[in-house]
Amino acid sequence: MRKPQYLTVKALTKYIKRKFDADPHLEQVYVKGEVSNFKRHSSGHMYFTLKDEDARIMAVMFARFSSGMKFIPENGMHVLLRGNVSVYEMSGQYQIYVQEMLPDGIGELFLAFEQLKEKLGKEGLFSQESKKPIPAFPKVIGIITSPTGAAIRDIITTIKRRYPLGKILVIPALVQGKNASKSIADAIQRANAETVADVLIVGRGGGSMEELWAFNEEIVARAIFQSGIPVISAVGHETDVTIADFVADLRAATPTAAAELAVPHIEDLMEQLLQRKTRLYQAMGTIIKTRRNQLNYMEQSYILRNPHKLYEQKWQLLDQRKETLNAAHNHIILHKNSRYAELRDRLARNHPSALVEVNRERAARAEKRLQQEMRAAIRAKITEFMGKTATLDALNPLSILRRGFNIAHTEEGKLVKSVRQAEIGDPLMLTLADGRLYCTIDNKEEGAKE
Repeated sequence: MRKPQYLTVKALTKYIKRKFDADPHLEQVYVKGEVSNFKRHSSGHMYFTLKDEDARIMAVMFARFSSGMKFIPENGMHVLLRGNVSVYEMSGQYQIYVQEMLPDGIGELFLAFEQLKEKLGKEGLFSQESKKPIPAFPKVIGIITSPTGAAIRDIITTIKRRYPLGKILVIPALVQGKNASKSIADAIQRANAETVADVLIVGRGGGSMEELWAFNEEIVARAIFQSGIPVISAVGHETDVTIADFVADLRAATPTAAAELAVPHIEDLMEQLLQRKTRLYQAMGTIIKTRRNQLNYMEQSYILRNPHKLYEQKWQLLDQRKETLNAAHNHIILHKNSRYAELRDRLARNHPSALVEVNRERAARAEKRLQQEMRAAIRAKITEFMGKTATLDALNPLSILRRGFNIAHTEEGKLVKSVRQAEIGDPLMLTLADGRLYCTIDNKEEGAKE
């Protein structure tokens, strides 16, 4: 019997993968189903499960295919997929590698529009609080659009007709195609960096949703929101609505309407100027009439006809105030003099010289007592010292030696107190009052003799 050949797991998986890759029916498949377990990796790759009521299959869509999508898949979304089926060797699991994804039952652009609208709305890019007012009399009107389109001609014609005082600055940008959104955002940022205008009109003429799509891109929406210059959106016709319309400080139904909103009409200004001129003349006439009446009234007043009456009373009041001031001054001086005399008497009674004399006598008495006490203390200490000196002299061993006694020590320096501590022939050292004797024991006798 032939011995079986065992394969490694890796070899078996590779064999199965080659079978999948070689099958022409799995090279390009079209599948529809519901998205679940969706995850978008930081690398841009998308991983999810595609399922229906009876089965499920793992799916992956790499960044090179997902980067061009207009929408982001969500769990529960029904989609249409195109891709190939193969085996992921690391797990031995077969999965579909997605190359294209479309929403099932709803347009891709419409779905992308709604998703971005919801996202930016939650971030507050559409809030009324962030809207900037459009200047009433702009000096420079910036227009960001295609320089060759019909919209630019309508805007320029309308501005020149309505407001010839305004300066028009055209900032060219692509408004359709793959690079249009970046071109529009760059133009808005450049206009802000150089502060070239007081208001910006951003837009283009009408078209399909695909043709207007650049104004639904997130990069354009954020550029409009971050613009320090007020922005008027002017995209398409009145029925066309874009993300740019929600973010802009003011939305115009058409490019022509944007020009009308950006600048005032010179005829309206002339009419307003004439009305204000008329109101000014009327107001000035009223003021002059009022002031003339006031002047006439003052000329007829009693004070102006008899001006001396005014200052005569003031002179009398001045004299009264002087008298009151002098009386108050004299009263204060008298009070201060009385107070000064009182303080002078108190100072004389408590003059420091008297206190100095009293303290000098007190110090002299204290010094005399101190000297007496010191002399008595010294005498007592001398007497005490003499007594202690006599006691020490009586107890001094040298005094005993001077009376004829001596002290014996062995050669090792031990004190000899008994005849038993030394033997015949041992050397001894005898300490006397005036020196030492070194001798040897020739004989010894125990017991005291009378």
